[in-house]
Amino acid sequence: MKNWPVSKMTSLKKISFLASFVCSLVSAAEKPNIIYLLADDMGVGDVKAYNADSKIPTPALDNLAANGMMFTDAHTNSSVCTPTRYGILTGRYSWRTTKKSGVTQGLSPHLIDSNRETVASLLKKEGYATACIGKWHLGMDWSLKDGSIADSKSDQSQIDLSKEIQNGPNKNGFDYYFGMAASANHSPHCFIEDGYTVGKLQVLDDKQRKAVGIDGKPGLVAKGFKQSEILPRFTEKTCEWVRSQVNQKPDQPFFVYMPLNSPHSPIVPSAKFLGKSGLSSHGDFCMETDWALGEVVKILKALGIEDNTMIIFTADNGTSPMAKFEPMQEQGHFPSYIYRGLKGETYEGGHRVPFIVKWPKGLAPAKTSDQLICTTDLMATVAEINGIALANNVGEDSISFLPALREQAIPELANRAIVHHSDAGVFAIRQGKWKLLLDNIGGSRRSNPKDKPVIDDAEIQLFDMVNDPQESTNLSQKNPEIVEGLKKQLADYINKGRSNVGTPVSNDSMETKKTWAQLWPLKDYLNEATLAQVGNKPPKKIQQLAKKDKKSASDKKVKRIK
Repeated sequence: MKNWPVSKMTSLKKISFLASFVCSLVSAAEKPNIIYLLADDMGVGDVKAYNADSKIPTPALDNLAANGMMFTDAHTNSSVCTPTRYGILTGRYSWRTTKKSGVTQGLSPHLIDSNRETVASLLKKEGYATACIGKWHLGMDWSLKDGSIADSKSDQSQIDLSKEIQNGPNKNGFDYYFGMAASANHSPHCFIEDGYTVGKLQVLDDKQRKAVGIDGKPGLVAKGFKQSEILPRFTEKTCEWVRSQVNQKPDQPFFVYMPLNSPHSPIVPSAKFLGKSGLSSHGDFCMETDWALGEVVKILKALGIEDNTMIIFTADNGTSPMAKFEPMQEQGHFPSYIYRGLKGETYEGGHRVPFIVKWPKGLAPAKTSDQLICTTDLMATVAEINGIALANNVGEDSISFLPALREQAIPELANRAIVHHSDAGVFAIRQGKWKLLLDNIGGSRRSNPKDKPVIDDAEIQLFDMVNDPQESTNLSQKNPEIVEGLKKQLADYINKGRSNVGTPVSNDSMETKKTWAQLWPLKDYLNEATLAQVGNKPPKKIQQLAKKDKKSASDKKVKRIK
């Protein structure tokens, strides 16, 4: 059994011919195509390349790892959907926006500011054709019949479907978009293509949506819309777009962002994958996710463009409890692998994810890197590949991992700290072997619907990730200087509006009448502007159960490989 506990900042053996080859490639006129596939709620233990004991066959992913580089210490910037997507596309932590916790809904207004650079808009300026095909989940502006903009509480019967949906993917640098507004269990239940809904939509109540087989919230539903057909449709559309792009403009590089709906709930594998894993519907859906990757690789080979196409595969967070861990664990499958936690939490199982890069022209096959990286790093990486100098207010939390692909050390990452963030908006920070969590249960809010994390100095957790990757022993009381040092580092990142090298910038203001109470433990180190948002008293301690047993939702339900 493989064990990838944590980066020890070890140097990989340098291969001089590879380094020089990549250098010459980056400076050449021929730019690489880039395809970024994002699985939804797929744990690091769900991929055989990472977990040899996984009960889910993932041949396409295993092949990708065998022919590329597998990062064993890769993390999302959040442990839930929306914030991770924001970080991927902007290179900036999502908690710097007005949204400090949770996710957007199907009718939520746009989250990405209209003036903010994205990976897509950056590459578009460099001559790339750009497409987003899949689950957006970053908000977009739906028009109501009275001319106003909808929000998550709007009456869906009042949406003006004749009007173009504004401030979605097309506004954020993508030439083409086909996908869904949010998760498949969020309404509207329909596809969207370049700002307009696809098909005839009608508003269904809870009874009606169940009658037509929709698993999720009531609201607008497209006639004939089937949730089990979403992933095959995304895959088909991606392959069609790539084929058309290469046939029409063979010399133009392209960037495809493919955020999948799988294996997120509703866990609805298509008919040909139903029961195929022999494990669970989650296992079946993971297999179909693997199939989708395989189909994309096939089209690249068929078009003769595989060699100069960089494929990146990762996930937006760990596996969700909706996957029903206990039956899988009884069969010896552990979606979080050896790690504590799951989706929504700041424990490793919430944000440590598979991250595989294949680029035949740019890196040697079958390589492994233990470099600590984050999903926010895409912006700086594609910029370096294309020789772009990022502006000071772009990609404030992004550091290029291109040197790691060259099997070189990354000087800027030597002492880097990564900030983790939970569904409840609770912070954690990791630097070197130390990881600090600012609450008592890893940011969870699932133990009981009425419970919330306890956030104060007495409940802080500190783990040695080299010697205790399972986060089982809290060392905060024995290492107060480490605790204070990490608190200062986190506060510094918040105060400066960035975590990479550059001139300080501002975070976005809080939503009206809300306080940033999750920062209470950092109050001694925050600047005046940030401190004003924290409030003058600590968060209300609601979670009495957690104070007694120190267990998160995942600790009560989820086992891990010992």
